[in-house]
Amino acid sequence: MKILALETSAKAVSAAVSEDGKILASGYQDTGLTHSRTLMPIVEHILKNTDLTVADMDIIAAAVGPGSFTGIRIGVAAAKGLACAAQKPVVGVSTLAAMARNVAFADGLVVCAMDARRQQVYNALFEAKDGRLTRLTEDRAISLADLAEELKASPLPRTIVGDGSQLCFRYMEDAGVPCRLAPPHLVMQNAMSVALAAEEEALVGRLTDAQGLLPVYLRPPQAVRLRERVQKD
Repeated sequence: MKILALETSAKAVSAAVSEDGKILASGYQDTGLTHSRTLMPIVEHILKNTDLTVADMDIIAAAVGPGSFTGIRIGVAAAKGLACAAQKPVVGVSTLAAMARNVAFADGLVVCAMDARRQQVYNALFEAKDGRLTRLTEDRAISLADLAEELKASPLPRTIVGDGSQLCFRYMEDAGVPCRLAPPHLVMQNAMSVALAAEEEALVGRLTDAQGLLPVYLRPPQAVRLRERVQKD
């Protein structure tokens, strides 16, 4: 099973090609340029270097959120376009579930964290044991204070992963909740983990088509919140 995976949920952008659980190629960029400029050149580069095309893929996968509203839209739109043109099935993967795979080897509690502003993080908790992950919570937006209280109740060692890991780690340190950061090369979300997570989803039949691929924001975009506030006033 060949999978082309896209990850655009935060400031970094990445793409990867996998086959039967093996990563064939990947590309990652975190230079501050917009994903609309960087994503497709990365895709073209890794496909060219593997001597593959989108038509050779069995599945197109994308991290569908939570995360940056603009970033998610770019990744989902790109996956839709590629899948539609090549008539390929699609898998949408939780950004948080994918990043948890980065540290599945670290037995204990995996704390996924993306900065959601206002002292909140997009978060999900997983238990890692013997390289396998068990989901403990749904994807959610949660205050750092509430997350700290949850983590205090767990006796397991805690590993924080994601682009909000530094923010989360500092808060937990101040709150007296011992945690460890994922290694620098594994702390950020990436398309390799999206590809591997997508394969698991595909094997249990969680496929859709280009039209069925939808972003997951967890909360309304700022423009919607502002409009609702104006309407109330």
